Amino acid sequence: GDHLGTVGAEFGTTTGRARRCGWLDIPQMRYSNMVNGFTELNLTKLDVLTGLEKVKIGVAYWYKGQKLDGMPSNLQLLEESVVQYEEMDGWSEDISKCKTFEELPVAAQKYVLRVEELLGTHIKWIGVGPDRFDVSTRPHPLEKA
Repeated sequence: GDHLGTVGAEFGTTTGRARRCGWLDIPQMRYSNMVNGFTELNLTKLDVLTGLEKVKIGVAYWYKGQKLDGMPSNLQLLEESVVQYEEMDGWSEDISKCKTFEELPVAAQKYVLRVEELLGTHIKWIGVGPDRFDVSTRPHPLEKA
C-alpha cells in the first residue's frame, strides 16, 4: 500500500494525511456495480503500478476457511476475513503517453483484460498518468471503429 499511496500522491487535500491504499478489490467493485449498475468503467491510476515486478488483484474473501459469495457485509466480518489475491506480472515501461489500449505494454494489457473478465464490465478508459487528460481509450468490441 505504501508504494501505491506515494507514487499515486494519495494524500488528503486539506489534512495532508496519507490515504489508505491497497490492491484492486473485485468483490467490492462487484458490489458497487450491483448498487450502481454501471456498464463501462474508467480504470484510473494504472501508471501507479508501473515499476512493480508483480501486481495483485483481490478476487475473493475467505472467512474461517469458507469462501464468501461477495464482500463481507459488516466490519467485524471484514476484519476477520482473509483476501485471496491473484498475482500477475508487472511492467516497467512508461505508459503515460499511451493513447490507445494497444500502445500499453502486454503485461498492462493483460491486467486490464483480467480485471474486465473478473468484473464482467467493459473497461473503456484507462488512466495512464496524473493529469485528467492522461487517458487511454478502449472502444467496446461491439462499437464501430
